[in-house]
Amino acid sequence: MQNRVAELRAKWLMSQTELARALGISRQTVSAIENGRWTPSLELAFAISDFFGRDIEEIFRYEKAPAGPENLKNL
Repeated sequence: MQNRVAELRAKWLMSQTELARALGISRQTVSAIENGRWTPSLELAFAISDFFGRDIEEIFRYEKAPAGPENLKNL
């Protein structure tokens, strides 16, 4: 899952800690989301989109793997 959280946070001149406090999550969670190490729950993804005043699709994008037997092991 790709996202624009770091970009939007920077535009708002916010630290990870400030965003984490506003969302009620840890700074480590913000970092993990921004770096693609963790995918937020749907509830948190909507909270992030509401916070920034953007549609969820403007912030998060799912890169679907091409169909084929070689990709079945990744499911």
